[in-house]
Amino acid sequence: MPYAALAGTGSYLPERVMTNQEFEAIVDTSDAWIQERTGIKRRHVAADDEATSDLALAAARNALA
Repeated sequence: MPYAALAGTGSYLPERVMTNQEFEAIVDTSDAWIQERTGIKRRHVAADDEATSDLALAAARNALA
């Protein structure tokens, strides 16, 4: 009987990094508020010309590498 198995796993983080200070300019919040509640100091954000499928493709390639 045919079966399925995981051949590998992969992930990809976009190159662009947004700090909480940059995020403060977009959303009415502060670095301290974000860190106290989430622990997040910075996040990776897809570039304007990157689609979800681009991120998925990069992760898939990393899984097969």
